[in-house]
Amino acid sequence: MANLIEKLAESVPSWGAKLAYGEKTTLGGHDLVPVALVGFGFGAGEGSSEMPEGGLGPTGMGTGMGTGMGEGRGGGGGGYSVPIGAYVGGPDGLEFRPNLIALMVVAVPVITAAGLALAQIIRAFRGAAPS
Repeated sequence: MANLIEKLAESVPSWGAKLAYGEKTTLGGHDLVPVALVGFGFGAGEGSSEMPEGGLGPTGMGTGMGTGMGEGRGGGGGGYSVPIGAYVGGPDGLEFRPNLIALMVVAVPVITAAGLALAQIIRAFRGAAPS
């Protein structure tokens, strides 16, 4: 399993640019390159150990007596891609045209976090206890 995770980690940098910038397309006589905010992650776990003597084993295994073996493996991953706009070629060269709805969806959590952090800073300067 460790080799799989290492291979995924090595290939992630090349995925980023390919996923964030789509293939160039011609639409209505204009070249455009779609742009997206991309994020993804992977995780894995593995474990194995003997149960302590007299310790409780996994459900259905009784009390153990030191002979039970604990074992487990797991993994998963996920990602997202939010289209934030496109680079459009025109008479004045390339111009970025944002997807306003997607930018608002992405900006709301950032603005909320900044507002909460600012509120905590103001409370700290006023001498109020942080909540």
